[in-house]
Amino acid sequence: MKQTYFLPIILVLQCSVSLLFGHNLPIKGDLTDETLSISTKKGPSQDQIQKILTKGWVSYSDFGAIGDGKSDDIEEIVAAHAFANQHNLSVKADDNATYYIGGKKLTADIRTNTDFGTASFIIDDTNVEDRNVHVFSVNSSKQSFKPTNLTSLKRNQQQVDILLPGPCLVTVTDSNVKRYIRYGANQNNGSSQTDVFVVDKNGVVDAKTPIIWDFDQITDIVVLPIDETKLTIAGGIFTTIANQEESKYNYYSRGIAIKRSNVIVDGLEHRITGEGDHGAPYGGFISISNCAYVTVKNCILTGHKVYSTIGSAGVPVSMGSYDININRALNITFENCSQTNDINDSGYWGIMGSNYCKNLVYDGCIFSRFDAHMGVANATIRNSTLGHQGINAIGSGTFLVENSTIRGTTLINLRSDYGSTWEGDFIIRNCIFVPRGLKSGNVNLIGGSNSGQHDFGYTCYMPKKILIDGLTIEDDECPEDYRGPAIFANFNKERKDETHVEKYPFIITKEVTLRNVNTQSGETLRVSDNSFMFKDVAVNRFLY
Repeated sequence: MKQTYFLPIILVLQCSVSLLFGHNLPIKGDLTDETLSISTKKGPSQDQIQKILTKGWVSYSDFGAIGDGKSDDIEEIVAAHAFANQHNLSVKADDNATYYIGGKKLTADIRTNTDFGTASFIIDDTNVEDRNVHVFSVNSSKQSFKPTNLTSLKRNQQQVDILLPGPCLVTVTDSNVKRYIRYGANQNNGSSQTDVFVVDKNGVVDAKTPIIWDFDQITDIVVLPIDETKLTIAGGIFTTIANQEESKYNYYSRGIAIKRSNVIVDGLEHRITGEGDHGAPYGGFISISNCAYVTVKNCILTGHKVYSTIGSAGVPVSMGSYDININRALNITFENCSQTNDINDSGYWGIMGSNYCKNLVYDGCIFSRFDAHMGVANATIRNSTLGHQGINAIGSGTFLVENSTIRGTTLINLRSDYGSTWEGDFIIRNCIFVPRGLKSGNVNLIGGSNSGQHDFGYTCYMPKKILIDGLTIEDDECPEDYRGPAIFANFNKERKDETHVEKYPFIITKEVTLRNVNTQSGETLRVSDNSFMFKDVAVNRFLY
């Protein structure tokens, strides 16, 4: 018979202590009726707990999980992790078990190494109590705090005056300033200015995570000490039975949230079944936020089906739905990862989205998309292949793309809904560009648009310098009237002579260096269809 043992984490901790030392668990006064009913159900005996402590790790079956793919095992999974956290023990799923996880509002709190191994997990989203509750959450045991003495910051400030216990992640907000005032079908009034960076125990800001805004007033600040030991999540085959909700922006977050620094996710698989002709979008099966130094490697993920709804501007839009979501996170790497569905199938949304990040890396990945919505400071794509949605980004610093194949509409698309801004440089080395939509005859390396009439909450820039060193453009199947590829799209069709006035000036690229750029069509790489807009760009061409 299945044993049920848990709801609130505190109850598990009390049960563990009482079973180990013979204390009676209180069942009156401070316990709800729901807790009371669960507390009286049988959990591991004192002998069983001693055996768990002796073997040195926890399995889900120790806490009554059946793993038959039919019985809901979430309470037992939650209990196993709570016990492991209390005793600093690793967790191992039972080999070849299949754990069914229904819609209960419960999250397993992971704070120790976890090996999902060859086990399978079925996450049923067809009837959930709370779509915002993750099934697993990787958390730090360290406590965040809010210092009161830091009231302002300057861009590129090198040190902050905070008393710290060690290296920390600092997140600051100024709600008086709005940035990323979105334009277009999903328009909005912007988001409060925010930044996240790493400091050492002396308050010195890590030069790789610079402060990118002036904060005249800090309205909120959170400091989270960084875990210096690595926590590893390994293995596991996860299958989501997709929700059947109406196609509206009611995002589901029913996966693995990572909120602890220094985490490795290795060898996990996530698949999706049950998608029909409608459904609510997903915010990311792997959701990484408010942390630093996370590596996801050797994982297989899945793109979500595209559904449409009416956007904030009152017109139809395709809803973004993600298997990877990264927010307010630093130094995040995806290594040797791929996806189950065709990266060139436009019926599936691009697999990744991010906001407020720094130092994002794809290395050896085969994904349908890289995307930075509300800014990334420094990004790298190497040894990778990207599919139909290609590279989409705005941000700052250096964007490096090397030894990769890009199959998007453009080589790099600067998101027009956020002003097509990149304050920094692009470096492209030894890449292949396979343009989508070649039959239209319109092929551009750098895409985007900015009319100069919308206030995005910041000055918009194009990359100051662009270096392309080794690029093959596969444009041989071009139409007869094809004029050849262009470096820049026509970012502003109205900016065609000196009479055009931009209310919010768009700062144009200063210099482009081209070395060993080849087109299969034999056509020469042009600057742009808009020769006036880009007339002052210095283009340096080298054969080798």
